[in-house]
Formats: sequence, structure tokens, C-alpha cells
Amino acid sequence: MATPLQATAQAATATPHAFSPAAWLATIDAPVHEKVQQRVVGQLLQTLLYEAVLPYHSQPLEHGQQLFVVVGRDGQQQRVEYRCKGLLSHSFELIRLDPLSLERVDSTGETSLPDLHQALAELLGDYEDSPHLGRFIQELEQTQLKDLQARSQGYQADRPAHELDVDALEQHFMDAHSYHPCYKSRIGFSLADNRAFGPEFATPIAVVWLAVARSLAAVNHSRHLDFPTFIRQELGAERWQQVARQLASQGRSIDDFQLLPVHPWQWENQIVPTFYPELASGELIHLGTSDDLYKAQQSIRTLANATARERPYVKLAMNMTNTSSTRILARHTVLNGPIITDWLQGLIASDSTARSLDFVILGEVAGVSFDYPQLPESRGPQAYGSLGAIWRESIHQYLKADEQAVPFNGLSHVENRYGTGEQKPFIDAWIGRYGLLAWTRQLLQVTVPPIIHMLYAEGIGMESHGQNIVLIVKQGWPQRIALKDFHDGVRYSPAHLARPELCPELVPLPASHAKLNRNSFILTDDVNAVRDFSCDCFFFICLAEMAIFLRQHYQLDEAQFWRMTAEVILAYQDAHPQHCDRFGLFDVFAPSYEVEALTKRRLLGDAERRFKSVPNPLYVYRPQAC
Repeated sequence: MATPLQATAQAATATPHAFSPAAWLATIDAPVHEKVQQRVVGQLLQTLLYEAVLPYHSQPLEHGQQLFVVVGRDGQQQRVEYRCKGLLSHSFELIRLDPLSLERVDSTGETSLPDLHQALAELLGDYEDSPHLGRFIQELEQTQLKDLQARSQGYQADRPAHELDVDALEQHFMDAHSYHPCYKSRIGFSLADNRAFGPEFATPIAVVWLAVARSLAAVNHSRHLDFPTFIRQELGAERWQQVARQLASQGRSIDDFQLLPVHPWQWENQIVPTFYPELASGELIHLGTSDDLYKAQQSIRTLANATARERPYVKLAMNMTNTSSTRILARHTVLNGPIITDWLQGLIASDSTARSLDFVILGEVAGVSFDYPQLPESRGPQAYGSLGAIWRESIHQYLKADEQAVPFNGLSHVENRYGTGEQKPFIDAWIGRYGLLAWTRQLLQVTVPPIIHMLYAEGIGMESHGQNIVLIVKQGWPQRIALKDFHDGVRYSPAHLARPELCPELVPLPASHAKLNRNSFILTDDVNAVRDFSCDCFFFICLAEMAIFLRQHYQLDEAQFWRMTAEVILAYQDAHPQHCDRFGLFDVFAPSYEVEALTKRRLLGDAERRFKSVPNPLYVYRPQAC
């Protein structure tokens, strides 16, 4: 008999269209609709201003606020102004608009709330010939619709948010990306798909298991892993025997196949129409769905095992688009994950400083991919990256009994019940207990040293943005961090590694992949690109978000936040003079960093690198040369 969790999963995944996916639209709460649209338009405007896509002027208001004004043209070519209050921050001069203050002023002086398409028409006329504009508009539309769907489900946590475990927080933190305007686009998902597979809904998911002829599979795993035993455990011992008998009854041996899981959405929408020749020939076999049930994390394609939470997460290829990227898994990244994991974990295990920092690398211990080079060239583009899986260690196996894990991007989450006016920061109870300055210093003390240590001591930049860092706390007091997502989330110059003799041999990046996405690479000879990879993700995204959040909600001066950050870095440098030459080589106190221009990428495409030079708030604390 199915358990309640299994029954829910079967109802959601077997018949996702059994219920009207848009019934909630008929009873949508008007204030919720209004606020979601204001967020999408405001966040779009915010990025257009910051990336210098649109010119603007501003005037100072009270309490450090600015009134930002952008000029556009309406359908009759009359002047219109978009006005919004906000912050021109000290942190990389980021612009943070208050979307609830956004208003449109027409040529007669009449004010109104702009809708999305009105804003696009009146502000982006210079880009109307861009071949990417239609796709960008679709992503914005879908972001608005799917955020509205999430806000309309009636979700309420069953306890105070700061008491939720890390799996529940993956559902709870619904705000997603605070900078990217297409923060919830999920192109490819219908509303029924979004309800079945979106993390905000926490619907249990049974994954699809496939058997791929070994001649068509590419496999890699950690050298510390017994992979045959591992894959049997993932499928389940009883299911393994069932599959073996099923194949034997067809005159086949299970040893001639490689098993791998597939997201049910991917099976339906991509695998069947793309790999039907292999399904027809028996080189690819559908084995049914998993006994274990999973729930989507914020990245959507990474699933946490809800049946046995200590079991690994599984990251699955999905041909859907969200926040700038199609969420496929390229063959080289699937195979490189375990290689990079062994390398990083080996570096840490052999380094007393890294061990003393007590941070965790959530290892990508195994990966399986379809071997696309064996397909005819004409099938390559459609199939590329669409059939693969990476297994990553669960955070639960690293937590002590009294510890709690929190996705870093949730630290700046505000408990904002749309339509109620309730505004309470997620961390408020912890700030109240320990004090603002003490808690903030401790947060910086456990997060900054691991990132800069890997940069200084090893020469490795890491893509440690908000979803790739997990903060481990004890009763809200920061203890240490766990880092994840390394299959394509490291960058280094082989000539500038501290221990080049340990440098792994990676599966190379295909030329076709590099041509499609100029921002995707691991190896470089540019040490500033290595530094900026860490600094863009960690300082520019993670810490800047915290600095602005703490200013807005707790009146902590941003300069004081960055001074505390600099103190942590300088203390590390003082304690490790053996790396003195590398402090300059990977100069985190440089006058500026290069960061990705995410909105320009959506407007203009990825054929060339889109970057913006931003002033570094750490520069004023630059030490004397050692």
C-alpha cells in the first residue's frame, strides 16, 4: 500500500493535468497580483539602470534614499517618466529600487501603476530589433505568472521560519533571485508543470529510471566510491533484482546497461521525442519510476531525497530555461564533477588551515551522461546535455545533532505575506538574541575565510553565490559553511595553482559549448578572471545583498559592514604571511571587479561576454604591500 507521501506524488506526477492549472486565476487576490507585477517591473528597471542599458537621473530624498527617474516614449511618442524610490548603495554602487513606489507619469502629469508590457514598449524601443527581445519578454511574462501562482497557493509554514529545517526552507524561500529580472521564468513549464515540480509547492516527485546501453553511456565517479554498490542503493536492492529479472526475460543482462534517473518532466518533454530511436532499438529502456520520493530545491533540477534525506541529492538535466540558462547538463560537466570533487576534498584534507576552517565541500560523487558524440551530427544539437545526472552528497550527513542548515540566499529573506503588510526578517530572532554586530561579525568569520583561503592558498576561484553556500548554525549562531555545485563552478589558471602537481586532468570543454556560452569555462590564463569568479559570486552577490539588507532592516551602515569584512580578510592575511605574494596576485582589494551583466545577456545574447566593471567597496581598506 502506498504511503501518504507516495500517494501525493502519484497524484501529482501521474496526472498533472487532472486539475485546472489556472483555476486560481479566477479568484486571484488583487493586491497580490499588483505587488508581483510591481516586483517584476521594478526589478527589470533596476537591472536596466545598473547595467547602463537605460540612462536615468536621480535626486536625493530623506534617509539616504534617491528618486530615480527614467524617460520613455508612449505610443504617440509623448514623453513619459518612470519614477521609483530606491537606494544607490555603497556596495558596488548597486541600485535597489522599492518596487512598491514605482509610478508612471504621462505627459499631462497623470500618474499610474505601469504594467509589464507598457513598460517594455515605452522603455526598450531601442532594442525592438534585437533577435533576443521576444525571448526576454516571454521570460518576464512567465516570471510574473509563475511567481503569482506561487503566491496564490495559500502556503503557510507550520512553525516560525527560523526553526524550519533546510529542506523545508527550500520551499519557504520563495523570493528567488533578488537581482535577475527573470527570476522565476521556467520556460518550458506549463502552470501544471510548475505546480507539480516547482520548489514552492514541495510536491513529492518520483523520478524515472532508465537503462542505457553501456556503449552509449559515459560514467565517472569519485575514486572513494564503490559505484556499482552505490547505483544499486540508489535504485533500491529489491528494484535492482526486479530490473535484472526484467532484462533477463528479454534475453539481456543488466551488466550491459548503465542505469540513471531522469526528471519526469524531462522524460515526457525531451527524452521520448529526442531518443525515440534508442527507445525503439532497446538501447534505452524505461524501467518505471523510483520507490524513493524527492522534492525540488530552489534550483528546480536538483532534487532532495524526501524518503531518506541522508541519501545524495540528484541533479538532473532539464531542457527548461530559468534565470539566464537552459538547465541542461553537458557531458563534460557531468564527468568533471567527481574529478573536481576529489581534487578539492584532497586539497582540503592535506591542508591544516583548510581543515581548521571546518568548511564542507558537498561532493559530486558520481555522474552519468549519454555519450552524445556517438550520435549523428544532425541529432547533436537537440540531444546535447539532455540526458544526464549528477549525485551530490546530502548536507544532512554533515550536520551534528544540534545544528541547522540554511541556504545563504535565505538570510536576507523577509517574511512578507503579500496582502497582509507583515514584514519580518528571517534572521530577526537571531539578531535579537545575539545582537546585530556580534551576529554579523560571526557570519563573516565563518563565510569569508574559506572562500579567500581557496583563492589565496590554492589559486581556485569558486562560484559561491547565494544558492551555492549553505550556512550551518547552532541556535542561530553561525558555525561553518558548506559549499556546493562545482562541476562547472570553479575557475583557475593552471600556471598559478599553488600545488600544480595535484591539478586534475579534466574532460575538455567542447568547442561547440564554448561558442554558445562564452561565460562558461573553467581554465583560464587570466588571474583576474579567477579572482573575479569568486568576487562576483561571493562579494558582489552574497555579501552585497547582506550589506544592503542589514542597512535597510537594521540600519547597519554599509561601510561598517565592508570594514568588518576587510578586517576578516586582513586577519587571515596577517595569520598566513606565507601567501603574501598571492595576496597581490589575487587582489580582492582591487579598485574594481568585473561582474556579469545578466540583463544584457538576455537582451543581446551570449555570443560575446557581457561584463560590467564595478567599484569595489573593499578598496578603501586596502593594506600596504607585504
